[in-house]
Amino acid sequence: MTIKIESPMAPPEWALLERQLLQAQSDACAAFFDHYFDERGYLLCVPRWGGDDGPDDAAENLLNWTMLHALGAPDSVLDLYKRGWEGHLRQYTEAKTVEVDLAREGMYYKEFPVMFDWFHNGEGYSAFFLQGLSDPDDRAMQIRSRRFAGLYMNEDPQAPNYDSEHKIIRSCFNGSRGPLLRKATGLDWAGDPIEIEGRFRLGHGERSYDEMVAHFKDYNDVVGDNPMNLATTVLALNAYMLEHEDKYRDWALEYIDAWCARTEENGGIIPTNIGLDGTIGGECDGRWYGGIYGWGFTVTVPQTGALAHRTYSHTRAINGFGVGLLLTGDQRYVDTWRGVIDYINANSREIDGEVKWPNAYGDYFGEEDWYDWKDRPFESGALEVWYWSMQRDDLKRLDRNPWVQYLEGKNVDYPAQALRAGLAQVRADMAEVAADTCSPDTRLSDDMNHINPAKIDVLNQLMLGGLPTGRAGSPLYCRLRYFDPARQRAGIPEDVAALVDQISDEDVAVTLVNLNQIESRTVIVQGGAYAEHEISQIVVEDRVEEIGRSACSVTLGPGCGARLQLKTNRYANQPTLAFPWKRFSTA
Repeated sequence: MTIKIESPMAPPEWALLERQLLQAQSDACAAFFDHYFDERGYLLCVPRWGGDDGPDDAAENLLNWTMLHALGAPDSVLDLYKRGWEGHLRQYTEAKTVEVDLAREGMYYKEFPVMFDWFHNGEGYSAFFLQGLSDPDDRAMQIRSRRFAGLYMNEDPQAPNYDSEHKIIRSCFNGSRGPLLRKATGLDWAGDPIEIEGRFRLGHGERSYDEMVAHFKDYNDVVGDNPMNLATTVLALNAYMLEHEDKYRDWALEYIDAWCARTEENGGIIPTNIGLDGTIGGECDGRWYGGIYGWGFTVTVPQTGALAHRTYSHTRAINGFGVGLLLTGDQRYVDTWRGVIDYINANSREIDGEVKWPNAYGDYFGEEDWYDWKDRPFESGALEVWYWSMQRDDLKRLDRNPWVQYLEGKNVDYPAQALRAGLAQVRADMAEVAADTCSPDTRLSDDMNHINPAKIDVLNQLMLGGLPTGRAGSPLYCRLRYFDPARQRAGIPEDVAALVDQISDEDVAVTLVNLNQIESRTVIVQGGAYAEHEISQIVVEDRVEEIGRSACSVTLGPGCGARLQLKTNRYANQPTLAFPWKRFSTA
C-alpha cells in the first residue's frame, strides 16, 4: 500500500538546511579524501601501532561515512568509504612493528586487529559496523561480518578469545591472534619508538616518545574480562542480521546475560574485571573495580603530573545492553544499566556544603571509597536508557539535552539552529583541511580525525528520531529509516526532507516534504534501523491508514508535504539488514 500526500507545503527552513547539510558534508568528504588518501585508499600518514595514533585512528578518518550514505548522501560517499576501507585493511596488514611483539607479523591479520582493546577497536570499526545499513548484499562485508563474529565464538583455532564455560572473553587485548594473557606494558600500548620533537603533534599532548610510554605505564591489568568487551556483541548482531543464523544471536545473548548476572551479583554495579576463573575481580586481587579503564582506573599524566580519572570501560559496555534489547525486546537489559546509574547516584554526599555525585570507586587514595566528585549526578548511558525504555521517569536525567528538550516541545528553534551550526562546522573543517600543508611523513593517523566532515549526530536526531552512532562501535538506534525505491537504495530520496518532532513508547511523528516543485517523490518509511519496530497505523491529513508491518510507501506530490503520526510496536521484529522490497512483494 502507498500513502499519497498531495497537500502543498511551502519549503520549511529546516528542510532546506537539511538537504544543504547532506550535500555539503558529502562534497566535503570528497575533498577530505582527496587531501588525505592516495589512489589506493591508503592514508597519507606514518602508520603506527598503539593507543595514541594506531590503526583505529586511521580508520576513524572514515567515521560516519557509511551512516551519512544511509541517511541519503550520494553513492560517491559509499564508494569513497569502500576505497578507503579496503586500502586501510591492506595498509595496516602490511604495517608491522619491530619492538612490540604483538604486531611483528602485521597490525591486522585476517583483516582484523591482531590483539588490542575494545576501547580502540570499537572506534576503528565503527564505520564498518554500519556498512550493512546501505550495503547489505556486499559479499566482502558479509564474509567479514561472519569471520569477525567467529573470532569470539571459538570458530577460529588461532583466536581462542572466548571461554564458553565461564562465559568470558579472556583478556582486554583480544583479536584475530587471540587474547593477551600477560600484563600489558607501556610499550605494548605506545608502539615502537618514534621521533617526536619538531616532527609530530601528539593528540594527548606528550612531548617525547618517553612520555608516550609513560602515558600507558599503568595500563597493565588486561588479563580477564572487562565490560569493554561487550562491544564484540555488535559483531554477532551484524552477522545475525544477514540471514538470522541462530548461533550468532545465541552467543551474543549468552555473553550479555552473563554480564547482567555479574552486575546483579556485584550488588547492581557492573564490575570491571572478571578473572579467568569467572570470579569478580579475579585478576585484580578481588577488586571488582580493577582493570584498565575500570571504576578505579586513575593514572598520572606524565607531562603535567596531574591525576586523570579514566574510568571509561562503561562507555563501551552500554552497546552490549542495546544489542540485547534489539535481539529480544526485553527491557531487563535497560533495567540493568538504569540500575548502575541509580547505584552510583545513591552514593552522593555533601561536600563543602554542596551535594556532589561520584564517578569513580577504588583504592587509589589509600582506602576503598567513592571519588571523582561532580556537581551533577552520574549520567553515562542515561540518554540510551530513556531512549530504549521510553519511560517518562528516565527523562529527569536529561534536562540539559537540547534535542530532548525539542522533542518535549521546549526548544522549538533547535532544528534550524542545529543544522546551521552543522553547516558552519563544515566550513570550519574544510578551512582547516585547506590550511594543512604537512607532508605525509610528518602526519600521524589521528591528526585529522577532528576535521573529518561527516558529523551526522544532528541528522540522526532530526531525520530518524535516532541516537548519534558516535565512535564507540555502536549499531544504529532509531525510530524511523528511509529508502528510495526509485533508485533501489537506502536513504531518503533526492529533494525529500524529514523531521521527527515527537517520540514516545507507541508513537512517532514525522514531517515529510518534497522540495521538488515539478516531480513527485516516493519514500519508503521503515520502523527502526533494522525493521525491528512494527508500524501498526499512520494518521495523516485526518486519514487513518492501517499498516501492520515494518515499512510502508509514501508518495509526495510536487512541492507537497505533511506531518504523519505513526503508531508503532517497538521491538516486535527480529532485526534484519534486508531492504523492504526484499522482505515484501510490495513496499
